[in-house]
Amino acid sequence: MTRPYIASKADDPWSRIWFDTTPRHLAGPGDPRHVTQALRAGGWKNFGDPDFPHVVLASPDYRHTLVLEPTPETYGSWWHISSTPWGGWHASFGGDTPAEIIAGFTDALLHPPPETEPDIWPVLQAAGWTYERDERGNEHARHPDGITTMERSATLTSDHFAWTAEVALPTGLGGHNRLWHAYFDDRTPRHLLAGFAAALTDPAPVSRGHYDVPHSHLVTQVERGAQGDQLAAAHDARLKAIGTAARKARRTSAPTTRPASAPGAEATAPAARSR
Repeated sequence: MTRPYIASKADDPWSRIWFDTTPRHLAGPGDPRHVTQALRAGGWKNFGDPDFPHVVLASPDYRHTLVLEPTPETYGSWWHISSTPWGGWHASFGGDTPAEIIAGFTDALLHPPPETEPDIWPVLQAAGWTYERDERGNEHARHPDGITTMERSATLTSDHFAWTAEVALPTGLGGHNRLWHAYFDDRTPRHLLAGFAAALTDPAPVSRGHYDVPHSHLVTQVERGAQGDQLAAAHDARLKAIGTAARKARRTSAPTTRPASAPGAEATAPAARSR
């Protein structure tokens, strides 16, 4: 059956001219496949309904799930990542959160946890963020731009802590207009938060189209760097590396009484024209 040509962002990275865009935390959402296809390459299975606008992924052992569902709510969360069963941890991200920053969190799910949990704040401080801790144990870090924050805090009426990160632009009337946000409950493994913080502070540019940034005055865009085939090749290389590492990890963790199973179709990298 011949497929009709239908213009779609799924045709990226060939459908536009790409600009190196910095800083990445103000660059807009980017391509969600940077997250979802990496998980698929790592063996996660797709349980989404093809006739519903969402993505539903589960890890090979079903211990972790990802749901990406667009919502019309202004400050609603599009991305939800959880451990199962109920009573585990939960994280969520707004729709404008850069995919490369979310991938810092989700990529860490594809690796065994470290023997000791890392500290989050030194990662931010090394990138020039200011850090404060109050007498109640609330912790707060602010980017030098003054509009980007990450904190671990409890409400005045509760001792339950939660993590949040956000970019909020001042309105000029004493209020703020949130560009994107992330939430993590306090049970979230620290190495996942460390992956998020490292991706958040990474100075490397990300690729965006000239009109694909939500606030062009906040970013610098330079028409150079990888285009079309180069971006696709880099993405495919990323997926292949993840797939190889996932298969190696499964062989290492498999019981010694069983032969290592061959990688399933779900660990195969997507088609070359996907980014």
